[in-house]
Amino acid sequence: MKKNLLSTMLLWLLAVVASANDGSFCVNGNQLVPVNETEVAVTKEVLTITLGDDGYAQVDVQYEFTNRGAAKTIDVGFEAQAPYNTGENALGADGHPFIHDFTITMNGERLTYRTAVVKGGTEEEPTNFKPLNMKEWRLPTGNDEEDYGSSLVNIKTKEYMNYSVAYLFKANFKAGKNTVHHTYRYQTSSGVYQHFNVPYWLKPAMRWANHQIDDFTLRIKVENTAKQFCLSNDDMWKGAQWRVTSGTGKVHIIKGAWEAGTEYVEFSLRNGTVEWHGRNFRPDSDFAIISPDMVLFYRDDFKLGRFYDRTATVLVPFDKMTGDDQSVGTTSGIANSRILRNLPYASRGYVFKDPKLAAYFKSLWWYMPDPSWQQSTADFTEEERELIK
Repeated sequence: MKKNLLSTMLLWLLAVVASANDGSFCVNGNQLVPVNETEVAVTKEVLTITLGDDGYAQVDVQYEFTNRGAAKTIDVGFEAQAPYNTGENALGADGHPFIHDFTITMNGERLTYRTAVVKGGTEEEPTNFKPLNMKEWRLPTGNDEEDYGSSLVNIKTKEYMNYSVAYLFKANFKAGKNTVHHTYRYQTSSGVYQHFNVPYWLKPAMRWANHQIDDFTLRIKVENTAKQFCLSNDDMWKGAQWRVTSGTGKVHIIKGAWEAGTEYVEFSLRNGTVEWHGRNFRPDSDFAIISPDMVLFYRDDFKLGRFYDRTATVLVPFDKMTGDDQSVGTTSGIANSRILRNLPYASRGYVFKDPKLAAYFKSLWWYMPDPSWQQSTADFTEEERELIK
């Protein structure tokens, strides 16, 4: 596996090894990078990741580059790692199977791109984006020693190699300031005890001339739904504060259960945006937006509804199930079935009149009452309708 992905994929991998073949990695988000050395610097980047209930993350990146030399054309690449355990391969002519609506607009002009299969890079050897000769490589089969969807096997030597799909285009940089607008959407990954995982590689941005992003903003948006999610509280985020800039939301720090002392920033957002902004940003790790069930399920204080997502089919970790209703013991005197049926309403901010229900949902960190919400089931998901039944 690509080394610079290890930190962001650790939780997902732990989920997979917990139960073989019960996790799937689809694809990562990534930065645009120069294929060769360049005098072009990243002076500003606004990265917006929008989460919804369709299993996809929408990415919108606004770059400002400064070309410190004369006008030039350089090759630029975007790397998408091959999927694992999804039943899909990434060798099709149309690019990566889990990336859609890929666009690049530079200085107001829409650019064309091509795709190629390339050798996956490492921290010691960054991806060089040289297309592989696919007459020499093939996907492994059940008869091979290793049968991993994220690797290729050499037809002659039987050597194994991790691979990625590269999106390649030529960028005409004028002297001075240049703007690039990059958009795409990609399918979220998942694992045992983990409803969703949205990995994103930041470190490739260090390949530009200034080896940093002079002015960096990360925005995570939630539209027409509510989402509860976590990011590892890495040192690179500690230079500035997370702020809820629109809608309704909360942010706090929690301790994970996998490793002593591990911290996560947990977010609860409803139709809102949370933002982080820093200058002279030098990312020393990649990151992933993960569902908190992965962080919480080994904690002693886990309780029914502590993690809730409108599209989840399993709301309680397997080792916490104590009965046919997938229950977690409570001291509230409320039947677990009542809590389950009311989770969709609590997610929308319903103000409960029943004192016991009101007290219980107020004890869930993500609950944000909204007295103005007009009770309706019009936007309930399929999973929520089944839950109520």
